Amino acid sequence: MSLHILRTARLTLTPVSWRDMNDIAHLKADGGAFAMMLGGVRNRQQAEAEMVSDITFWAKHGTGMFAIRENGRLIGVTGVHERPDGRGVALRFAIYPWASGRGLAREAAAAALRHAHAAGFRRVVAVARDTNIASRKVLGGIGMRVCEQFMRSGNNMLVFESVAATDTANSPDSRKDTQFL
Repeated sequence: MSLHILRTARLTLTPVSWRDMNDIAHLKADGGAFAMMLGGVRNRQQAEAEMVSDITFWAKHGTGMFAIRENGRLIGVTGVHERPDGRGVALRFAIYPWASGRGLAREAAAAALRHAHAAGFRRVVAVARDTNIASRKVLGGIGMRVCEQFMRSGNNMLVFESVAATDTANSPDSRKDTQFL
C-alpha cells in the first residue's frame, strides 16, 4: 500500500494502520463518538476485525479509512468503505465529542471525500439518521445531497450521495484545500 497522507488547514489524515490500533479501539468504544454508527460502539475484537477490513480495502482501492489527527492527537476517523447493505462505497466519519463544534469533522470528511473521488469512485454515499443533525450538517456542508431514505430499527435513515463528474474527479479543483503527500 502506498502511503497517502492528507493535510488540511488544521488536520493530518493518515491511512489507518496497526500502529493506530489502541487509539482507534478507544475511539470505537466511546459511546459519544460511535453510538450513532452502524453497529454502534465496538469492543477491541470488533475494532481489530474492522482494521483488517480497512487495510484490505486500502490495498484493493488505494483509498479507505483515515485516522484524523489534530496536533498529533487522534480525534477521530473518516474515509470510505463498502456498505454491508449493498448501497455502495460510503463515507464515514466519527470524532470524539470533545473535538466537535469546530468544523473538524466537516474538514476531515471533505478531504476524505475528495480523495475517494480522486481514487476513482464516481459515486460515494453516506447514511445518517434523520435525527442526527450534526452528521446531516457535515454531509450537506461538503456538498452531499439526500437521494433516498429507508427505515432501520425504527429509525428513518437518510442516504446522501456525492457524484463526481468523470472529467473533474481528478482535477486540481476537486482537491482544493487538501495537500496529497
